[in-house]
Amino acid sequence: MALLHRAEIRPTKLELLAAWLPGRRWYEGPADGEPVRVAAYRFDDPAGAVGIETMLVRVDAGPVYQVPLTYRDAPLDGADEWVVGTTRHSVLGLRWVYDACGDPVYAATLSAAILTGTGQAEEYFEVDGARERREPSMTVAITGSAATPVVGAACQVIDGDPTRIVTDTVDLVVARRLPGEGQPGDGSAGGLPGDGPTAATLTGAWPGQPTPLPLARVLPR
Repeated sequence: MALLHRAEIRPTKLELLAAWLPGRRWYEGPADGEPVRVAAYRFDDPAGAVGIETMLVRVDAGPVYQVPLTYRDAPLDGADEWVVGTTRHSVLGLRWVYDACGDPVYAATLSAAILTGTGQAEEYFEVDGARERREPSMTVAITGSAATPVVGAACQVIDGDPTRIVTDTVDLVVARRLPGEGQPGDGSAGGLPGDGPTAATLTGAWPGQPTPLPLARVLPR
């Protein structure tokens, strides 16, 4: 469960991404473009310490980019290259925002979501002491199966499209540029390597893209 706050965030997530995206090797848009949120989904950190949100954004008429983010209340040791920026949250205070592919908590939760079928977190707002469920802006699902259900510690991250998170036992691959809206999800779309639709894959669908597209995949080593 993801408990959200009705809060002011400065700079906003989209403002952070506007400055950060042009420096990514997999980004193809204008340097001064303004990202627009298409949809998003969240995972739960079992320890409850790290916020985990994956945003889908578009710049102008370009492709949809998948940007997993983690939100922390202190810097993550050894992860300077994965910093997206810092933001001030009116309820939680100063937050460090990371490209989640470089955050070990994301690797663990992504692999759990795919291999155990936990899927996305339900989202709630707390209003006057009561919790109100927020309808998700997209749905994710698991297809295929993995031959190795045990995930080791992340030991290397290879940025690109897709981004590959190398662990002791499996590789996690995360699509960065998604096919255009309305395109079919045939298991190979999104630039994810593997065994096509039989591989353990996280897929997603959202308004304008009713056919699920592959978002991330687990590849046994």
